[in-house]
Parts: sequence; C-alpha cells; structure tokens
Amino acid sequence: MSESLLFERGSPTASGTTMSEQESDQQVSVGRTKGFTLPRDAVVTVVPAGHKTTLRAGDRVTLLQALGGTATVTTGEGEMARLSAVDSIDFGFIDAPVAPDTVDDVPFSIDRVWDAATTVFDPEIPVDIVELGLVYRVDAEQSASGGWIVDIDMSVTAPFCGMGDILRQDLHDAVAALSGVEAVDVKLVLDPPWDVSRLSDVAKLELGMM
Repeated sequence: MSESLLFERGSPTASGTTMSEQESDQQVSVGRTKGFTLPRDAVVTVVPAGHKTTLRAGDRVTLLQALGGTATVTTGEGEMARLSAVDSIDFGFIDAPVAPDTVDDVPFSIDRVWDAATTVFDPEIPVDIVELGLVYRVDAEQSASGGWIVDIDMSVTAPFCGMGDILRQDLHDAVAALSGVEAVDVKLVLDPPWDVSRLSDVAKLELGMM
C-alpha cells in the first residue's frame, strides 16, 4: 500500500522478540533469517492488492513484521501477504490477547480513540496509522442512551491501495472495543490525498527519512 513511499527497508522486526524453533506441529520453525515453512494451509491477504489467497502447507515464507495483532510475510514468489490474527497467533508471531480481569470502565474520551488507532499498523511499514498521518479526523457525540457515536475519517498512502477497507475495519474494531462506545463509523477518504508531509517525526525516523 506504500508504493508512493521511497525508503530503504532495514531488517524486519517482530515486536522486538527473537523467534526460536518450535517443536509443535502447529508451530513454525524459524531460522536466523526469520524464514519458516508453513505447517498447514493459511488464507492470507495479499499486500497491497488486498485480495485473499491460500498459502499451502510446506510453502517457505519470510517474516517481515508482526505488529498490531497480525504478521506480514513474503512468499517464495516475492509477494507480501498478511496472515490472519488467528494464524499469526498459532504460528507464534503474535501473543494471544489476555482477557482482562475486570471490565474496562475507563471513561470514554477522544484521546482513548486516538490511542486505539495507534494499535493499527500498516502491513508493509512498521509504523501505526496515526504516526503515518492516515487518520484525518476523529469526532464523537453522545447519544440519548448515554453511549458514544464515533465518526472517523482516514486515508491510505496510495489512491488504489487494496488494503484500505481492511485497515478501515481494523480501526473500526479497535475503537468499537472501547468502553462507552455505542457505534463507530470509519470513512475512507482520498481528499485531501495523503502525502509524506503527513508523516510524524516518529514515522520519519522509523523509515530512515531523518
């Protein structure tokens, strides 16, 4: 999705952790190059096209990043593909979420919406969508029942990026999980078009642009 971004990728990261070989049949065997062989078929999303395909058991792939609840790999054919959240956990790249001991009763706020947005990551770039400048607007109003209706505008880094609807759904789900949220509407907008001037300093540093 980031064809308009020109930067040299460094070594991929996986949430800052080092992978070790897994002995279970349902785990992947990861070498020093973060390459592994799929232990079973896996339905993935091709990046940046956004369509689904199936990687087969025995296919050799290489981990690019594991952030925001999913992992991105490159296939033997050189395509990038995002694993599902379930497969990312099953293959050992993402820790399974821990159920909270108590219900989240922190009062709703716009700041919490922005914080939730930082848990959504571009599948190609190890930067969240807030630092990338993809979240244009966040508004909220309280309904008659007391819940909050959240309205968000977000964009993508390239006009024809097939990952737009997928990232939009990721953002919707992250915000919908907040205490007090009654409904979420995330709109994908292309005006004004995104450009590199919207990158935060954090994003520029991560991408080697400063």
